Amino acid sequence: VCIHRVRSCSSIRFIKSKYVCVFDKSALKFSHQQRLFRTSAVSCGQIVQFKLSDIGEGITEVTVKEWYIKEGDSVSQFDSICEVQSDKASVTITSRYDGIIRKLHYNLDEIAYVGKPLVDIEIDASKGVAPEEDVVETPPMSHEEHTHQEIKGHKTLATPAVRRLAMENNIKLSEVVGTGKDNRILKEDILNYLAKQTGAILPPSPKAEIIPPLPKSETVPAAPKDKERKIPVSVSRPIVFSGKDKTEPISGFHKAMVKTMSAALKIPHFGYCDEVDLTQLVQLREELKPVAQIRGVKLSFMPFFIKAASLGLLQYPILNASLDESCQNVTYKASHNIGVAMDTEQGLIVPNVKNVQVCSVFEIASELNRLQSLGSAGQLGTNDLTGGTFTLSNIGTIGGTYTKPVILPPEVAIGALGKIQVLPRFNGKGEVFKAQIMNVSWSADHRIIDGATMARFSNLWKSYLENPASMLLDLK
Repeated sequence: VCIHRVRSCSSIRFIKSKYVCVFDKSALKFSHQQRLFRTSAVSCGQIVQFKLSDIGEGITEVTVKEWYIKEGDSVSQFDSICEVQSDKASVTITSRYDGIIRKLHYNLDEIAYVGKPLVDIEIDASKGVAPEEDVVETPPMSHEEHTHQEIKGHKTLATPAVRRLAMENNIKLSEVVGTGKDNRILKEDILNYLAKQTGAILPPSPKAEIIPPLPKSETVPAAPKDKERKIPVSVSRPIVFSGKDKTEPISGFHKAMVKTMSAALKIPHFGYCDEVDLTQLVQLREELKPVAQIRGVKLSFMPFFIKAASLGLLQYPILNASLDESCQNVTYKASHNIGVAMDTEQGLIVPNVKNVQVCSVFEIASELNRLQSLGSAGQLGTNDLTGGTFTLSNIGTIGGTYTKPVILPPEVAIGALGKIQVLPRFNGKGEVFKAQIMNVSWSADHRIIDGATMARFSNLWKSYLENPASMLLDLK
């Protein structure tokens, strides 16, 4: 007998009326709050609520910055829904379903909360793409999600979109190595794993592919740039005097800066400053710039500064460490994830170049180009902004020679680079010559780093930059 649905405790409807069956009412003992059979709550044209999933890093709320869809639009799985911004990164939210957008729960610049509905989507139940946990009034975790999260007794971190991609390709998440924060499995990890299984050939450097070649129109001679720097340009933005005070909530990256700097105040800083003669490095960069430009990469001084810092950290690993909150344990970081402070329209952000210790100067330059492009567009991801172990801030691009940089917890050291100036200096023979001088300011956590260690590291870093050929001896 095929039962279509249960109407009540004493009325049962059959699909085929030719079957006759007699039930004892006492055998059907249940209340109206219980269901006799576990059935799917999804029917044709079912409205499901697409909820904002946990995007990690303890983020509980985000700001909706842009909608890529509107009510009435049709979407497919993995189509972009919207872009949201937390106090740590910008994230693009993609759809889990094929269907039609029926409702947007937030307007632009409104706060959206993790676990709350983001949009309502009308889906076709016949395709079987809507799990029960996304329908209104459903359990918090489905069997499918539980299976993927606790394979082999450990928790596997991955977004719903990544889980679905793995499921569609019959990939067990336990067999995939995650490259995200806390070993989180990213979409790229699934694609790389799939390529290895199928024998597909992936490009050697996917990051470099994202970087478009610089248009010829953007190539500006060095001389005009120097003139523009010397002559301050007034702000062309119109100034409006309203005569009233204005109060705005702190949000986005400014909110992250408040938290980070408040934590940094607990660290006893000490400073160390020096000057570096970059005359030889300036000449070397001029020779290598055309070669890098042919490869589609803009070569600045920063890749050399970063690589020299990494070589120095190999000799002084205490500067690439972190201190726990109780100040009882020091963790020496194996990777040199060197952060670079960037000034953007969204505020100060510090993305980092991962694994500098195994990167060439050209690879560092390529990655910097990518980070700068994403930073200018406000599209840096959480993986780009987290995991830093050491930081350099190039304040000289704006102006100034010396500064007092603030350490970014849980790091223990940071360097600030001043502008490069042409100044007179004496050589070994007492003769005056024209030198390209840059000042550097270091800050270190005095709880575990002493002044002598900081000075020795600075001297080693300085020697690599003043004699670039010496870096070849230690490059790997």
